Amino acid sequence: MAMNTRHIATALLTVLGFAAIPAYAVPDSGRSARPLRSLVSVEGVRENQLIGYGLVVGLQGTGDGTQVKFAGQSVANMLKQFGVKIPEDDNPRLKNVATVMVGAVFPPGYRKGQRIDITVSSMGDAKSLRGGLLLLTPLRAADGEIYALAQGNLVVGGVSAQGASGSSVTVNSPTSGRIPNGATIEREIDSDFDTRPTVLLSLKLPSFQTATNIVQAINSRYGEVASTRNATSVEVQAPANPTQRVAFVASLEAITVDVGDALPRVIFNSRTGTVVIAEGVRVRPAAISHGALKVVISESPRVSQPAPFGRGETTVVPQSDVSVEQDAGRMFAWPAGVELQAIIDTVNSTGATPDDLMAILQALDQVGAIEGELIVI
Repeated sequence: MAMNTRHIATALLTVLGFAAIPAYAVPDSGRSARPLRSLVSVEGVRENQLIGYGLVVGLQGTGDGTQVKFAGQSVANMLKQFGVKIPEDDNPRLKNVATVMVGAVFPPGYRKGQRIDITVSSMGDAKSLRGGLLLLTPLRAADGEIYALAQGNLVVGGVSAQGASGSSVTVNSPTSGRIPNGATIEREIDSDFDTRPTVLLSLKLPSFQTATNIVQAINSRYGEVASTRNATSVEVQAPANPTQRVAFVASLEAITVDVGDALPRVIFNSRTGTVVIAEGVRVRPAAISHGALKVVISESPRVSQPAPFGRGETTVVPQSDVSVEQDAGRMFAWPAGVELQAIIDTVNSTGATPDDLMAILQALDQVGAIEGELIVI
């Protein structure tokens, strides 16, 4: 799709600052307006994950123990690179060394020689990485190629101390740390951002209404340069000159766009019991009765001892006590259109647990009483 001369001139004058064109004004429709940069990501300009396996040395006896077999193998392989040979049947046991996994994020557009932060985490049973030095570790991407080299002294925020009696105190995590600017970029990641005829904006939260609003906002400011085919992306014609394209995208990201109404959601974390309710969730008329059945089993072993001078043996006889308790059932009823927060407050006032609350929400969702989407993670 080619951009005509008038549109190119308008776009270039705007991004270069030679003409003052008023920004697209979003009508007040009761919905939230946000900058475009918070709604989309530019395809071809994204982060990439890097990972590596390495060794941390210089620990004060807090490294991997004898149970970690691959720790000795890793040390032996490293020493071979320096001409130190270890017998095949000898597995070195070094408590001052820990095997670690190294992770990093390759920012978009980084070049050779630039440095990035890395995170180092223990892989074996090391007690602490405090005071350790990460040896030279190659960092690879998903394609298996090496893109960075990591090395440096760890900064560990956690601490662990143990007494002679076995008592110990641990603050935060002493087996994980960071190395600021600990890796150097050695290979660049190619991007077609400056060669494609268009710039593709991918919506972080797909929405047909939001995609339509983005197209209208961009076209209102730059002319008919934006289009969309679905709810997940918007295609924008951009200048071919790389410098002008960067300025053009920077100008795009500053546009204010009206966010489309999304289906309200209720998110429940089954591991932590956390419940998050979005604004706008409503409930249809419903009545719920919820009770809890509790089974308690207690063990009280008794000792059976024979009579004096008897030939019997002392034995332990188990004795179990089983009881069943049924909590009083509770009936709740709500009128139509009540907000879900009112239901949460009512249930919480009775002393219900997060599990009880989740059971009630799931029951309401199954009968279609919740005007929204229930998601369990």
